[in-house]
Amino acid sequence: MNNITDIQGTFKLHNGVHMPYLGLGVYLANNDDEVVDAIHWALETGYRHIDTASIYKNEQGVGKAIQTSIINREDIFVVSKVWNADQGYETTLKAFESSLQRLQLEYLDLYLIHWPVQGKYKETWRALEKLYHEKKIKAIGVSNFMQHHLEDLMSTSEIIPMVNQMEFHPYLVQQDLIDFCRQHHIQYEAWSPMMQGKIFELSILDDLAKKYNKTVAQIVLRWNLQKGVITIPKSVKKERIISNADLFDFNISDEDINYIDALDKNHRNGPDPDNFNF
Repeated sequence: MNNITDIQGTFKLHNGVHMPYLGLGVYLANNDDEVVDAIHWALETGYRHIDTASIYKNEQGVGKAIQTSIINREDIFVVSKVWNADQGYETTLKAFESSLQRLQLEYLDLYLIHWPVQGKYKETWRALEKLYHEKKIKAIGVSNFMQHHLEDLMSTSEIIPMVNQMEFHPYLVQQDLIDFCRQHHIQYEAWSPMMQGKIFELSILDDLAKKYNKTVAQIVLRWNLQKGVITIPKSVKKERIISNADLFDFNISDEDINYIDALDKNHRNGPDPDNFNF
């Protein structure tokens, strides 16, 4: 079982890179003081993992936050993603360089294919392999890839993805996919762990929150970590960023982990990886 110790703890990827298992997501954070402040608060709290994407339109703000932080660049795990319109071999190489320029960084810690665009993701992956061999990226992975996408990619790829970032929350567990990824040493990662805020409208976790004297958000995030899933809750509020990291003074029992797992409805808040049109 993964050892969950503190806010800067890591899970080890199959190439030996250590990836912090708690990060800050910046989806929908404005490319100005909002994203800069959020990242500064996160880094001050102890976070060492920031997740952005070219489509979020805030890479410049993320870069500015890192440049102006008191934390050294090499101590921050920075993730971005290639967008669908940029997929393909040459266009991915260009898109990566553009992301680096916006971020004002020399390298990325992790670069992901954002969605499995049919007919393009294999060429996109070839570009990521090239960038990885050139040491411009420390780890490469995918996002929103179902098992059949992964099997198809791995049938021709030189490198197995190190990470698969998926929508993951109590209503969408996809245990079979988690198991498949684990079997192939692909690190599972959650996006939208709070169901885009909808988790707070449900009373299903109130009893567990009371039992452990924690917030519903803290219960969900701790469940992520105990399942060996890296998690990147998004917030631009200082108190929420701090609260989301208060996860290391309690342990959810196996019985309660199973209870949360059993809430699974195979319900997506985001798009279906098998049927998206962007």
